[in-house]
Order: sequence, then C-alpha cells, then structure tokens
Amino acid sequence: MINEARQVWEQMLPMLETELSILSYDVWIKSIEPLDIRDGKLVLMAASEWGKNTVNTRYLPLIKAAMNRANSLLTDVEVISKDEKDEFNEQAETFQIKEEPISIAPEPMSISLKYNFENFVVGKSNQLAVAAARAVAEEPGLRYNPLFIYGGAGLGKTHLMHAIGNSLRDSHPRLKVLLVSSEKFVNELVKFIGFKGNGSSFRDKYRSVDVLMVDDIQFISGKMATTEEIFHTFNELYNANKQLVFTSDRPPKEIADIDDRLRSRFEWGFTADIQPPDLETRIAILRKKAQIQKYNISMEVLSYMAECISSNVREMEGLLNKVILLSQLNEAQPSIELVREAIKDYSQKDEGEITADDIIDATCKCFNVKREDLLGKRKTRDIVEPRQICIYVMTEVLDLPLATIGNIFGGRDHTTIMYARDKVAQSMSQQKTAYDVNNVKNMVYKK
Repeated sequence: MINEARQVWEQMLPMLETELSILSYDVWIKSIEPLDIRDGKLVLMAASEWGKNTVNTRYLPLIKAAMNRANSLLTDVEVISKDEKDEFNEQAETFQIKEEPISIAPEPMSISLKYNFENFVVGKSNQLAVAAARAVAEEPGLRYNPLFIYGGAGLGKTHLMHAIGNSLRDSHPRLKVLLVSSEKFVNELVKFIGFKGNGSSFRDKYRSVDVLMVDDIQFISGKMATTEEIFHTFNELYNANKQLVFTSDRPPKEIADIDDRLRSRFEWGFTADIQPPDLETRIAILRKKAQIQKYNISMEVLSYMAECISSNVREMEGLLNKVILLSQLNEAQPSIELVREAIKDYSQKDEGEITADDIIDATCKCFNVKREDLLGKRKTRDIVEPRQICIYVMTEVLDLPLATIGNIFGGRDHTTIMYARDKVAQSMSQQKTAYDVNNVKNMVYKK
C-alpha cells in the first residue's frame, strides 16, 4: 500500500498548500513522508517527535479533510515520528482496502476548508458585507443577487466568498457551487473557444451551476470576449434564480473598459465594501488566528502586532506566523522583541503614516527622475513608466479616491489614473514591473 499512500498524499498536498500559510506548509507539511495505508488509515511520518506533536495538535483536522476529498474510502490519519518507523514496520498484517482501488479523485471543489463564517472576525469595517454574505448562504438566489463585495487587498473578500461556499456545502449539499478566479475564467474561455472553436463545454460548466462565484472580477477589464461571455452567463443564471457572487478591489463603476450593460448588472443586487479594520478588530483577528493555531499570545504582544500592520489582514497573518515560528526556533514565548525581529521584512513603517509624498519621493529616487517631471505633463517613456508605477503604488498603499490622486498628478482625470493603475496591475506578472513596484514599496516602508 506504500504506492497508494504516496498517490493519496500527492493529491492532498495541493489542497493543503492552499489551506495553510507558506511558512506552515513548508515547515510542517512538506517534510511529511507517506508510509502506508493500514486498517483504513493513512499513515504519515514526521521528521521528529516535535514535528509529529505539532502536526497532530494543529493541522490534523485539515489533513483529514484533505484526505477525505482525495479518497473517501479512508477513515483516519495516523502521524508517527521517524523514531517510531521501525516499530511501525514490525506490526502485523497490512490491511488491503476492499477490492476498490484508490483512484485519482476528480478536480476538488475549489472552496478552501479553512475559510468559514465562524473564524471570520466581524468589525465595523466589514459587518455589512458579512451580513449580506450570510444572507446569500442562507437563501441562495433569493436575496442580494448578485452580491458584489469590494475592498483593498487582504481585507477578507476571498475569505467571505469561501465562507459562503462552505456554508452552502453544509446546508445545501445538493447545490452545484463553483468558485473561480477571473484569471481561471479567462484561461478556460481561451482554451475552449480559442483552441477548440466552440465554447459548448465551457458554457455547460459555467451555466449549469446553482451558485457561481468569481474572485477578482476587476481583471476582466479590457478583455472584451471575456466580458461578453460573463454578460451572457450572468443573464442565464440570474434569470434562472441562480446565485451570483463577485469580489473586486474596486466598485463596479470604477472597473474600466467593460460593457456598461455588465457594469449595471453588477449593481443590480447588493454592493458591499470592506474597509481596513480598526485597531480593536485587528487585535481580535490576530487573537482568533493565534487560537486556531492553539498558541497563547499575550494581549500586549497582539496589540503591538496590530499597531505594526494596519491595513492588510493577510500581512498580519504572515507576521503572526513568523512570530510563532521564531518563538518555536528560540524556544521562547512570543514577545515584542520577537515581533520587532519579524517585522523587518514587512511592508509597514514603524512610526507615522505613509503619505503620497513618501511614495513620490521613493519613486523619484528609484528611477532617478525629478519630482516636477513625475507629476508634470512630460510623456517620454523614461517618465511615463515611473509615473504609472507611482500611481499604482498609491492605489495599493493609500486609501485615496482616484480623483484625489489625479489632482496630485497635475489635475489628471480619474480615468487616466485608472488606466495607469490597471496597466501596471496587468504587467505585474513581468519580472521587471514586479521588481520596480517592489523596489518603490521597499523604499517607502524603510524610510
């Protein structure tokens, strides 16, 4: 059964990777070795007794859930340490799963098990979006259709979308729920229409669901074939009282280069925004995430972390994970000193708020351009590219209306600012653009 155990484990790894932070996955999961399948159990081996205890204490429920999705015939997971391997090999007969071979599972439902309403911390900044998401989960297709949630990066939009999916899976198990990123939607459209000459299988997939959720819908901007397909898919599902949920980093009216018909449909149901959490909510979020990892951290340390990172929940979780790892490596309780050590790599200044001037100054230094040129009317390439990157970083870091940013850049129209932001966003997959953006951000945060 060793090969079968390895096959199941290899199917589980991608699921676990999406459920855990990079640090948790690399340190605790990636090092695990699948040993065997015995008595209906998947037996896994951790590198040490400490690793075994950590996995059993913190990650066993997630591992079991991933195993059930990979192979429903298995009933349990057992984790042993490397020191226990010889004793394990001496045990009696190996149980063979009755006649039914372990088969490769179909593509798993793209809903993350770790995101639910119970572990989402509600505060003033998100309570409206949470209430609407719960209503959709209780009565899909009947209330708030479509639901459109927007807000900055790392504030919980994707968490809420997965929470809807998990709630529906429990309360309406027969419903066909599909959650995809806009990137996956675009890629599949190209595959089924561009390469095969017809989109029947594509349309069957997306128009036969009961609930369709599309994450980061703003990235369809400028992709006319995609917006046309979403428009018709929207109409067919909406007219059949099927639920639609979208997330975006901006409201529908600020998504550039899409059909006005589609824009208006995004606004038909309920539009809710999520703002950066206040200090009390940030502390509550960190406390909840520490509790999930069964780690006791003092309120003093949690408060200090919450003050260090003020606008991005994802970065707060990353900081928390790093503090926990440092405390384990140093065999010490999490402390403010450990937070100061961990915060060095994070994009947040220790004192003071980041301003538009900070970003402008950093851009000028990184690209060796003059401030008056950056903010002025010159349109040579050596000025336009830094200007667009500066605008993009402002929209990422600062909570400023596009019109305000336009005024900073010599009274430019908000649509010009929108164009610059989207152009850089669409180029972030290119190494040079990503390097330039990160270079500006690093200079801002280290100032």
